[in-house]
Amino acid sequence: IYIVNPDEEIGSPASCDLIAQLARGADAAFVMEAARANGDIVSARKGMMHLRATVHGRSAHAGVEPERGRSATLEAAHKTVALHALNDRWPGVSVNVGEIRGGTRPNIVAEEAVMTIDLRARLVTEQDEAEAAILDILQTATVPDVTTTVEKLAGTRPMEKTAASGELVDAAVEIAAELGFDLADAETGGGSDANTTAAVGVPSLDGLGPVGGNDHTPLEYIEQSSIVPRTTLLAALLFSVGR
Repeated sequence: IYIVNPDEEIGSPASCDLIAQLARGADAAFVMEAARANGDIVSARKGMMHLRATVHGRSAHAGVEPERGRSATLEAAHKTVALHALNDRWPGVSVNVGEIRGGTRPNIVAEEAVMTIDLRARLVTEQDEAEAAILDILQTATVPDVTTTVEKLAGTRPMEKTAASGELVDAAVEIAAELGFDLADAETGGGSDANTTAAVGVPSLDGLGPVGGNDHTPLEYIEQSSIVPRTTLLAALLFSVGR
């Protein structure tokens, strides 16, 4: 089965369920994300979760009667500090508040603030613990009478390297040697649809596309000279698994 996915960069919201459905029962999954800049294929990826938290306060005139207000932006600031403090709790976890917006004018106590949050985790257990800690922070108010609603925008489970996916790595390394180039595997923090296939128990190997780098920047590139060798590697892997 060959899947071309148009919405992977935004978390595969429309494709994830279909990919999981089609992957179940497969012997292996090969994902054509670009190889790392040094040529490494990818055998493990961090899990990811994106949240939108909307903080609901109470507006008031900031000069005349500020005590009647409940500042949503102040509450969002407290939550941001607490969320970033989670980065020291687990070695394989990162938490980032990537966006904060709120309020309307400087002389009005902010009635609403919106935060978007990114969570990355190496292990399923760490992801579950970190997610619970994030939700606890979001639902606990520092500013009195302020509430927060939380919306999950996207999420994937960690792609952990297993014995079965390790066998795919070994096969790829052996094939690459026969083709005349060295190959190694690596873990990366970015997510892909390999997270989805791995989550349903399918041995998955990623980073099988051309060599490239500077992801998500104007300088993102692929090395044209790597296209033919990587295509040959994929063909040989498909033959090997099929055999």
